[in-house]
Amino acid sequence: MSDLVFESVSVHYGHRRHGLTAVNHADLVVPSGEVVGLVGESGSGKSTLARAAVGLAPLSSGRIMLGGTDVRRLRRRERPLQMVFQDPYSSLDPRMSVGDSIAEAMPREGGRSSRSERRAEVARLLEQVNLDPGSAALLPGELSGGQRQRIALARALAGRPEVVIADEITSALDASVQGAVLNLVRETQRRLRLSMLFISHNLAVVRYLSDHIAVMYLGRIVEAGRTEEVLADPRHPYTRDLLAAVPGRDSGPPTADPAPVAEAADPHHPPPGCGYHPRCPAGPMVHSDRTICRTSDPAEDAASRPHRSACHFAADLPSRHPRGDSAS
Repeated sequence: MSDLVFESVSVHYGHRRHGLTAVNHADLVVPSGEVVGLVGESGSGKSTLARAAVGLAPLSSGRIMLGGTDVRRLRRRERPLQMVFQDPYSSLDPRMSVGDSIAEAMPREGGRSSRSERRAEVARLLEQVNLDPGSAALLPGELSGGQRQRIALARALAGRPEVVIADEITSALDASVQGAVLNLVRETQRRLRLSMLFISHNLAVVRYLSDHIAVMYLGRIVEAGRTEEVLADPRHPYTRDLLAAVPGRDSGPPTADPAPVAEAADPHHPPPGCGYHPRCPAGPMVHSDRTICRTSDPAEDAASRPHRSACHFAADLPSRHPRGDSAS
């Protein structure tokens, strides 16, 4: 097993002047055998970063390394990375049986596997995701959404990956089946000791599954660290705003003056300096003397701050839990 490392990864679409930078010099490590939860608003670049890892989005700059090897040097079928997509129905061929879809993802091993061996492996994978092996003969349209997502997970496991990337895999499911799928994912990851990048906008889900959390805003990783540390005392104002938006969560005493209401930045025309400064309760919209936020990009020296926070004032933010209480 090896770490999956994103080194200053950028993904740009369109012309240089009029295009869109979906991912902007993102640095992230998915440690071997652990789960990194990647959170952020819609449009923050989470899915684009994931698609770049599996070769579905072109890199404009940077590298994605697995075990010291640039994944772009590997043929797509040889990459030990598999992705489970948000919509389980559109990710499966509606004309292929469940068994054929799973078998298609299996390594060919020089063509030496017999048909009976492949059928046995399909049955084993279906049992691994808590489905009846008899469902191999069914079409995706004959299954429920939760069952289809289990099939998508089995198909990913069929490729014998070292890393699984799960992109909002419960957001298209009914609330009644989300918990069962999440329990299956956690059980499978722990049993197989897979490395996993788990993408979600739901902080409760990410907290349940993840060893580490990375927070993404406007194509940047703005905070990253151990899950319990980031949630107990986040060091970036955007992370704090995400936590404050969780329904029913006790966010504790106020830690900054409220910022004026502002729209999210246009990713086609990001603001200079810190991308979050037009919305930030710790920035120049509230504290007029903090003009550095408008002119200097805090991501450039994030490694020197707590949780690698891309905030000039990360160390100055009041503690969320001054008495040492843990996050709720």
